[in-house]
Amino acid sequence: MASASQLAASLKPSASPEMVKRAELSEIDASTKLPALFFFGSSILWLLVGTVFALLASFKMHMPHFLGDYEWLTFGRVRTAHLNAVIYGWSINASFGVAFWLMARLSRAELRHSGLLLIAAAFWNIGVTLGIYGILAGDSTSIEWLEFPPYATPLLFFAYALVGAWAIITFRFGRSKHIYVSQWYVLAALFWFPWIYSVAQIMLIFSPARGTVQSLVNWWFAHNVLGLWFTPIALGAVYYFLPKVLGKPIHSYYLSVLGFWSLAIFYNWAGVHHLIGGPVPVWVQTAGITASFMMVIPVIVTAINHHLTMIGSFSALKFSPTLRFTVFGAVAYTFTSLQGSSMSIRSWSEVTHFTHYTIGHSHAGMYAFFTMVMFGSIYYIMPRIMLKEWPSAKLISVHFWACAIGVSFYVLVLSIGGVKQGMEMNTLPVGADGKVGGPIAFLEIVKNTIPWLKMRSYSGILITIGHLAFAINFVWMLLKPGSVGASAPTLFRNAPDLEVTR
Repeated sequence: MASASQLAASLKPSASPEMVKRAELSEIDASTKLPALFFFGSSILWLLVGTVFALLASFKMHMPHFLGDYEWLTFGRVRTAHLNAVIYGWSINASFGVAFWLMARLSRAELRHSGLLLIAAAFWNIGVTLGIYGILAGDSTSIEWLEFPPYATPLLFFAYALVGAWAIITFRFGRSKHIYVSQWYVLAALFWFPWIYSVAQIMLIFSPARGTVQSLVNWWFAHNVLGLWFTPIALGAVYYFLPKVLGKPIHSYYLSVLGFWSLAIFYNWAGVHHLIGGPVPVWVQTAGITASFMMVIPVIVTAINHHLTMIGSFSALKFSPTLRFTVFGAVAYTFTSLQGSSMSIRSWSEVTHFTHYTIGHSHAGMYAFFTMVMFGSIYYIMPRIMLKEWPSAKLISVHFWACAIGVSFYVLVLSIGGVKQGMEMNTLPVGADGKVGGPIAFLEIVKNTIPWLKMRSYSGILITIGHLAFAINFVWMLLKPGSVGASAPTLFRNAPDLEVTR
C-alpha cells in the first residue's frame, strides 16, 4: 500500500514517475533509519575495539614482553579477541545493516516491524560483548572462528533468528516485480549462515565429533563463513552499487547467474585444502583441491562482469567515495580468490602452510575485499537515511588511502615474509664443505621474520588512522545539523556529468 507522501506526490499535476519513485525510496530509507544506525554504530565501535586488539597482538609478535605482565592481555587472548571482535562485532553488524537496507530497497518494501531488528541488534551485541569478555577471561573454546564460550552462543542464535524473520517478511511483502542479483546473494547468505554456524556449534562444541572429523568441520565452517556469508553479502553490495553509482545496468545478467550458482556449488567444498598434508583421507584433500580450482569459474566470471560494467566509467573513481571503495574491494576479491586457489597446489602449500603468508591471504579476503566494500556501502547509505551529506570529504579521502595503502602493504610484506619463512623451514642448508647440514634452527627462522612483522605493525598503524578518520566522520555526521531533504551523495569534487545516484 502506498504511503501518504507517495500518494500526495503522485497526485501533484507536475509529478513525474521519477518523482514518485524518489518519494517511494525516501519512505523506504526512512523506515530503515533506526536499525541501520544501530547496526552501523555498533559495527564501527567494534571496529575500533578490534583495531586496538589487533595492534596489541601485532606488537607482541616482535615485542613479546609488551604488556606481558597482564594475564588478560597475553598474545593468545588479544589476538583471539581481535579476530572475534572484527568478525562478529564489526563484520556481521555491518553485514546486517547493508543486507536489510539492500533488501528493502530492491524489494520496494518499507521495513516492517523494525523493532524486531532493534531487539536483534541489542541481543547480538550483548552476545558479542559476553563472548569477548569470556575470551579475555580465559574461557575461549580454542576452536578458530568459534572461540566464544558456550554461554554467549544462545544470544547470537536468538538475534540471528530475528534478522532472518525480518528478511523473509520484507521479501514476502515486496512490491518489486523482479528478483535482482543482489537479492540472490543476500537471501542465500541469510540462509547459509545459520546452517553452517549451527552445524559447527553442534559438532565442535555441544556434541563434539571425534578425531580428524573435528579439523574437517572446523575448516569447513571457517572457510564457509567467508565464502557463504561475507562473500555473498559483499558481492550483493557490489552488484548493487556499481550500476547504481554509474547510472547504467550491470554488463551481463547471464554472467551474474553463472557466477552465483558456481559459487554456491563449489565453495562449500574448498576449505578442506587447508588440511593438505594433514591426517585426513587423501580423497578428501583432493576433493577440496578440485573445488578450489573450480572456484576460478565464479571468480573470473564475476571479475569480467564487474570490469565490463566499469569500462568507460573509470573516471568516476575520482568523484565517488562509494565507487572507490567498492572497486578496490571488487579487485581484491579477484586477487584473493585466485590466490586462494593457488594455495591448494600441494607443492605450493608445502611452502606457504603454517606461515605468515596465510595470515596475509586471510586479510586480503576479509579486509581488502569485504571490509572495503562495507565501507563503500556505508558511505552510500548514510546520506540517504540521515538526509544530509558526510561532513568531510577530506576525512573520507584519508580513510580510503590509509586503509588501501595499509592493507596492500600488509598483504605484500606478509606474503613475501611468509614465503621466505616457508622456504627456510623446508630447506636443508649446505655447509662450506659441500655437505648438507642440519635444518635451520626454528628460533633462527623466527628471528628472521621479525623485520616483516615490524612492517606489519607499521601497516596496522596506517590502517588505524583510516579507522579513526571513518569513526570521526560517522560521529560528526550524527551530530551535525542537516537541511531536510538534502540527500545527495558526498563527492570528492563536483562531477556534473556523473549520474552518481540520488
